[in-house]
Amino acid sequence: MSKQDDVYIGAIDQGTSSSRFLIYDKSAKPIGMHYVEFTQFYPQAGWVEHDPMEILESVRVCITKALDKATADGFNVDKGLKAIGITNQRETTLVWSKSTGAPLHNAIVWMDARTTSVCRRLEKELSGGRTHFVESCGLPISTYFSAMKLLWLMENVDAVKDSLKKKDALFGTIDTWLIWNLTGGVKGGLHVTDVSNASRTMLMNLETLDWDESTLKTLEIPPEILPKIISNSETIGNVTTGWPIAGIPIAGCLGDQHAAMLGQACRKGEAKSTYGTGAFILLNTGEEVVKSKHGLLSTIAFKLGPNAPTNYALEGSVAIAGAAVQWIRDSLGLISNANEIEDMALGVESNGGVYFVPAFNGLYAPWWRDDARGVLVGITRYTSKGHIARAVLESMCFQVKDVIDSMRKDSGFSDSEKEEFLLRVDGGATVNNLMLQTQADLLATPVIRPVDIETTALGAAYAAGLAVDVWKEESFFDSKEKLKNANIFRPQMTEEIRKKKADSWLIAVNKSFDLADLAL
Repeated sequence: MSKQDDVYIGAIDQGTSSSRFLIYDKSAKPIGMHYVEFTQFYPQAGWVEHDPMEILESVRVCITKALDKATADGFNVDKGLKAIGITNQRETTLVWSKSTGAPLHNAIVWMDARTTSVCRRLEKELSGGRTHFVESCGLPISTYFSAMKLLWLMENVDAVKDSLKKKDALFGTIDTWLIWNLTGGVKGGLHVTDVSNASRTMLMNLETLDWDESTLKTLEIPPEILPKIISNSETIGNVTTGWPIAGIPIAGCLGDQHAAMLGQACRKGEAKSTYGTGAFILLNTGEEVVKSKHGLLSTIAFKLGPNAPTNYALEGSVAIAGAAVQWIRDSLGLISNANEIEDMALGVESNGGVYFVPAFNGLYAPWWRDDARGVLVGITRYTSKGHIARAVLESMCFQVKDVIDSMRKDSGFSDSEKEEFLLRVDGGATVNNLMLQTQADLLATPVIRPVDIETTALGAAYAAGLAVDVWKEESFFDSKEKLKNANIFRPQMTEEIRKKKADSWLIAVNKSFDLADLAL
């Protein structure tokens, strides 16, 4: 192997249920990877938390093991690693002490619904109700976003209250927590976030790309606890001693869905859907902030450098996608491994009239109903495990269809353009061929799965490699190259059946509303 081949870029991919570290060669091919699952805490119904220290340790283990694997395979990563990028679960919120580095509470996870009362209070107090902040940040008041979680911590956790009084508190999403610790922690750690993660807090102005003073004043959030906002691709700082990659620059940072969009090379007018714990669909709208009239969010796509143009996006977020498969595995015991669901679903010819709406913590886009709860409808004595398995898989596809339908309305797609619209897909659940064929059938549009479905980590690597001149922008926006050897799922369902299934799904969705207090 020649010296010019010893060029590698690393990517930390810190997700909702696991952390991983991947190493890419100069051709953007993965040559080493390790992942670690970590604990999910459910203190109450609708509450979800993570231990920030466990997340930190999982990242450390992943880096160490991935480096070991790559080295054992003959790659000179010790000398060739040029930079790392970071991508992370978005909206997950934590506050920690800048003097001790200790978290003041577990991280509140993006899907956590404990802030419902905070949201209702603000909707009543503020003009415009739920849409009060949409003009500045593109987001409605919702349990989903970081600002609501931060308010809950400020109002309910004594350690946070005391730390705020002492001016010792730091706020951040997971990217900020990782960078602060990787660059020194209490010994000079950098307190930063990137535009994509900041755009999901409800606190950043989409036009200025800075914290919105009016919003901070309204919510009484002290600006000094907030991190500095930077672009997605720039040298942030070097990793401190004590880490296995000490001295390596951190040169890229994006929220997971924005990283996947970059990894999928989505230019203006192109969309991707990532299927993980949830499902997240983003459409690149170019350098224009498009305001949705159909239940979607306006957000950042990416900004590839401090002086680079900002690409914006329309986004629809689905809270429960792959998590529904975990539920029937872990809570119902219908399967012992997530991969078994496809074979179980293929054991029946259809869903048997069964529809499943996984509104465990409410519904996100385009419904925005935090009063919704999960329902399984259409059950008869004929219903089998196979029908339920198929209904669970179909629930992911129906939810994505609801979002894509809204995108078509907001972005002006006409019926004649449907066949030209290609949905790029990625994420762990996309190994399921039945699910992707169902998705193509329900959308009446081709669905494209790339050879490498880990596009989230790839996007973070692209951003870092771009900042240190390992890659040029045009090299990873080569659409023809991206589609080479990809799997294409084309629609096969008749329009009559498609419409009948869509109508039945909407009936089931409506039955999920107004159920939040049913157990009281």
